[in-house]
Amino acid sequence: MSVSVVIPVYNEQENILPLAEEMARLVDRVPDLEVLLVDDGSRDATWERIGEARRRFPFLRGIRYERNRGQSAAMLAGLAEAQGDVIVTLDGDLQNNPEDIPRLLELLKNHDVVCGYRARRRDSWARRFGSRIANAVRNWCTHDGIRDTGCSLKAFRRECVADLPPLSGVHRFMPAYFRLNRRSIAEIPVDHRPRTRGRSKYTNLKRLPGTLYDLFGFAWYRRRYLRPLRGAELTRVGGPQKA
Repeated sequence: MSVSVVIPVYNEQENILPLAEEMARLVDRVPDLEVLLVDDGSRDATWERIGEARRRFPFLRGIRYERNRGQSAAMLAGLAEAQGDVIVTLDGDLQNNPEDIPRLLELLKNHDVVCGYRARRRDSWARRFGSRIANAVRNWCTHDGIRDTGCSLKAFRRECVADLPPLSGVHRFMPAYFRLNRRSIAEIPVDHRPRTRGRSKYTNLKRLPGTLYDLFGFAWYRRRYLRPLRGAELTRVGGPQKA
């Protein structure tokens, strides 16, 4: 399986080269690896650092929005550009550990989607508390059963990309959309590291309005969604005529 790792980044100039170096350690263990760094209109030197990383590591590619459009837009742009049979997503702040990727890929052999969950979070107590409340509310609404949807480290088969509508906020509800399309989902504990460079782009209060809005949007989407019929659900008489 070829593997594409999609990493949205915004104002992460200090993390680009260390992240690229960590990804380089996976080349021998992950065949046909490509890494896509998606610069979401950064206002610092992130794009220049991506260029430097590309010159050092040929498996890496960069794409850029000229203006900031949000994490969902950046992620969807990366998914559209990805060439791999398998897609892996992770954050660009070095809190996710790329060393976990081979474990996700191994589990993916028997599932459509593998979601990491942060067994030991290295965040402030306020962020951990806010995340716990947010996960409980989200699960109550989406019924996806995922314990830590805020963990960006996920792996899924290429065909699952079609499950994700081009909506702002879709990155928050990826497992819910996969579950809506009856994908087989597994979870696995992954490493979580403290942020040592750059600044976090989110706070609990800053994220709350958008998350609530997206929850209502998903609830509407689920009620109106027509699941594709598969296999035994379809009955046919005859078949397509050959030319």
